[in-house]
Amino acid sequence: MQKKGNKYGTHRVIEPKGVLPQPADKIDNNMDEIYDNEILIDVKTLNVDSASFTDIKARAGGDHEKIKEIMFSIVEKQGKHRNPWTGSGGMLMGVVEKIGDALKGKIDLKEGDKIATLVSLSLTPLRIDKIKEIRPDVDQVDIDGKAILFESGIYAKIPTDMPEKLALSALDVAGAPAQTAKLCKPGDIVLIIGAGGKSGMLCCYEAKKRVGVTGKVIGMTHSPKSTERLQKLGFCDYVFAGSATNPVETMEKLGAFTNGEMADVTINCVNIENTEMTSILCTKDTGMVYFFSMATSFTRAALGAEGVGSDVTMIVGNGYTRGHAEITLELLRESEKLRKIFTELYA
Repeated sequence: MQKKGNKYGTHRVIEPKGVLPQPADKIDNNMDEIYDNEILIDVKTLNVDSASFTDIKARAGGDHEKIKEIMFSIVEKQGKHRNPWTGSGGMLMGVVEKIGDALKGKIDLKEGDKIATLVSLSLTPLRIDKIKEIRPDVDQVDIDGKAILFESGIYAKIPTDMPEKLALSALDVAGAPAQTAKLCKPGDIVLIIGAGGKSGMLCCYEAKKRVGVTGKVIGMTHSPKSTERLQKLGFCDYVFAGSATNPVETMEKLGAFTNGEMADVTINCVNIENTEMTSILCTKDTGMVYFFSMATSFTRAALGAEGVGSDVTMIVGNGYTRGHAEITLELLRESEKLRKIFTELYA
C-alpha cells in the first residue's frame, strides 16, 4: 500500500522541515516508491529557465562537460534543479510512468501520456541518470531521468498537431503571453523589453491583438539578429535596440516614440539582472509593470520606484494564470509567422 502524501509535496522535504518544496534546501528524490498522490514521470527533456541556463552557461564558460557537472551537482545537493545563484528552475517534458492510487480516475491522465510540467523545476523532485544532449541556444537538455509531479502540480498534455520540442518551448513561457492578454486593453501603449526572445515574441503578438489599431506595441531588443527578426515579424509598431540595463537612455528612446507619453504597460522578458529601473522609468505613473523575468530583484524594483517617485503598479511574474497553456499553444496555431520562427529556432 502506498504512503499518503501531502497535496503540496511537503512529505518530500528533507530540510528544513516545515517549508514547502520550492524554498527547501533539500528534497527527497528517491523514485523507487511513490506516494499515493504523486505522478512519476520518465523525463525526456529539461527546459531550463532562461535566467538559470544563461547563468550556468556563463559559469561553465560554455563548455558542455562543465554544464553537465554543474547540473548534476545541483540535483545531487538538492534533489531538484533549482539554480543556487538565480533561484529559478524551468520545466520538463516526459512520459507518465505511474500514477498514485489516490489520483487514479480523478485526473485526465493515463500511463503513457506525454506531458509538460507547468510547475518549476525548483520544486520538482528530480533524478538525472544521464545527460544525453545539451542545446544551449534553446535552453534545453535531453536526459534519462525521473521526476515527481505533486497533486497540486499543473501540467499540459503535449498536443499532437505540433512537434514536441515546439510545444515545450512555448509552454515554458506560457505565463507571459497569457498575462499579457489580461493586462493589455485597446488603446494602450505597450513596451516589451526583451521582445526578440521566446517569451517576448509571444507577448508582442498577443499585445498587438489586445491594443488594436488605436494602441501601440513597442519592442525593445538587444542584438542585431533579434532586432531584425522582430521587425520582419511585423507585430510591433516600433522596434528599437538598446541595453535594458541603461534606464535613462532607454527612457529617452521610448519618449521619442510616444511623444513623451511613456508606456501604459511594460512587460519585462529579459534574462539578465539590473533591468528593473528601465522598466519603471519607461512606464507612466499610473501604469503597470509586469516582471516576467526571473532575474528581477524585488528590492531593487520597490526601492528604485520609490527613489524616483514613481507610482507604477508592479506585478511579479507568476508563471501561471488560468488557461495559460491553452492560450499560448493557440498563438502558434493562429500565427503562421510565429509558428515558423519558433519551429526554426526551437523545434
